[in-house]
Amino acid sequence: MNDERPEPAAPKVESGDRSRRVHEAFDDLDASLGGRATAEVRASMEKLRAAVLDRDAARVRDQLSDVKARHGWLHAELTLHPRLAELVNELALMGL
Repeated sequence: MNDERPEPAAPKVESGDRSRRVHEAFDDLDASLGGRATAEVRASMEKLRAAVLDRDAARVRDQLSDVKARHGWLHAELTLHPRLAELVNELALMGL
């Protein structure tokens, strides 16, 4: 069977709104981590935030792999956070 349905379109989000949502999501995650967020963990989160803001799928993949290897618990927190999950879904629609 030949399925010729078009790919779903990525949600249209204004750049400023998207940037605000990215910052809010990462800030919310940082606040929820409390004392577990060491300087090294925060540096990893900032690299990931920058990659997401730049919509750089390769860097996002690299940063997620790095977080998973170095901070497995943080990777779990990232995947469970509702706002970050929404952002990752948007990136997936763009080919992440």
